[in-house]
Formats: sequence, structure tokens, C-alpha cells
Amino acid sequence: MTNLPVGKRHFCELNDAGSHSIAAMLNEAIDRKKARMGLPRGVADKDAPLAGHVLAMAFEKSSTRTRVSFDIAMRQLGGSALILDSGTSQLGRGETVADTARVLSRMADAIMVRTDDHAKIDEMAYYASVPVINGLTDQSHPCQIVADLLTIIEHGKPLPGLELAWLGDCNNVMNSLVEAAGLMQFNIRIGTPTGYIPDARYVEAARANGAKVTVTHDAQEAARGADILVTDTWISMGQDHADAKLRELAPYQVNTDLMALAKADAKFLHCLPAHVGDEVSKEVFEGPQSVVFDEAENRIHAQKSVLQWCFGQLG
Repeated sequence: MTNLPVGKRHFCELNDAGSHSIAAMLNEAIDRKKARMGLPRGVADKDAPLAGHVLAMAFEKSSTRTRVSFDIAMRQLGGSALILDSGTSQLGRGETVADTARVLSRMADAIMVRTDDHAKIDEMAYYASVPVINGLTDQSHPCQIVADLLTIIEHGKPLPGLELAWLGDCNNVMNSLVEAAGLMQFNIRIGTPTGYIPDARYVEAARANGAKVTVTHDAQEAARGADILVTDTWISMGQDHADAKLRELAPYQVNTDLMALAKADAKFLHCLPAHVGDEVSKEVFEGPQSVVFDEAENRIHAQKSVLQWCFGQLG
């Protein structure tokens, strides 16, 4: 997927790390999270493995969880973070991605970018001489998926052989979940309306790696027997309210009827922000099977392991 120069530990897609390294990230996240239980959020981990390191965070799209989790992750690893957004930096005034990459590489130890066009991440990674991390693009959201996998494992669901159901729109989060299915050997059923087509590159790659990827227009078929049900907002950032799209997707709402078709101990995930009443009912979102706030907290622990991997501290 991402065609990058050899020798740089960028994290633009899950495949940049691969299955062995993602497993190492998950194990590290579990251990570090356990080791700091009871500590204030801003206290550094005892070993402070990124002491003295600075992460530059460039935002061209709004953010809550990505912004806060990377900032706290760097603090807990002993480093620091600084924020650039398009309204207060030259990013929004025409400076090229290539020049931004080369400047930030001279001033920071790593760069996290949250943007729209995935080509910007690839260009940033090509010109940067420090690790570049994809904080979200319109194509993929790999950091979110590391947190999702961590949450799934914490709730007693081994990844190999897992049955995961995606309900609703085909978007960047779904692409990365499909990629994860191939790397971590679980299966995914995508319930989506006619005319909504998953990105074939991710589907074909996952199938080639041994994952079973099923695309169905029947929400019940997707949900039946699932270990995990996942959805995302149907109206993405920057889109106008789309009444026609909401009507098409309404049968794919994750509600109590769909949850009842999944396994009795199934869990519900959502990367947030949620539009409760659209893609998920209030009963599911606030119910006992919802682990969305564990998932949100785990962004911190996931980012920490991603950062450590990028700096060569994990295999």
C-alpha cells in the first residue's frame, strides 16, 4: 500500500509495521498500561523511554482523541509534543508538504499528521528524515485500529479466528480493520447498502493473507454470530448533512435487535464521536456490551506502543 524509502520506521498503514510488530505493540501496551495503574495521567512511566524526544503534531482536520492521546502518550513516555494546525501555521497558507516535512525533521524527532488526502502522508514520509505517523487520512486510520485490537484483547477475545462485523458506511476505519484482519488472522463481515463498495485493495490484501472478508447487504447476516460489532459515524467531518445517505444506512444501525444476533458476550466498538440515534441506538451505546470508552482511553496506550515502535524500541 505505502511505497516508502527503505530504512525509515513510518507508520502510515498497519502493513508498514506488519503482524509481528503489531503483536509486539499490543503486548507492550498491555504491560505499560498495567504498570502505571493508579498514577496520575501526566506522570511519566518509570523508564521514560522517550525522554528528551519531541513529537510534532500537524492537524488539518479537527481532533479530540488523537490530539489528546498523542500528547499524553508522549508525556507518559517522558517526551513532549507540540501542535501545529492549519489555522496558525504555514500548512494552511500554501507551504508544500515536502518543505514542511524537511523543516519539521530538523526541529522534532517524529511527526504525526492528521489530514484528508492520504497522498499527503506518503509525501510527508518520503521527505521526512524522522518517523511519520498517520493520525488519520480519508483512506486509513491505523492508530485507531491498534487501540481497537487492544480493547478486543482486554475483553477476552483472542484475535486469531475472531468474527468481527462492520455495519454501515465503507470508510477509512473500515479499511484499516480489513487490513488488520489479514495481518492478525481474524475474519470480517461488512454489512453495507448496495452501491457502497469496500476498497478492493484492502479486501484483496486481507484475503491473500488468509482472512475471510465477506461483503453483504444484509445487516442481520453480518451481525449473526459476531464476537465484535463495529460502526462509525455516517456523516464524516466536513460533509454536509446528507438525508439520502442516512436513509440508505438506517437499516444498518447497531441496535438491540442486531446485538441479539451476535454472540451473547459480543462487544460493541465505535471510534467516536458518535451520532447516537443514527449509526447506533442509545440502548446499545450506553448498554453493558458497549466498550467505547475503554476503546477511547486505549488510544493513549496504543499511541505509546506505536511511538516506541517508530523509534525502534519494539521489534
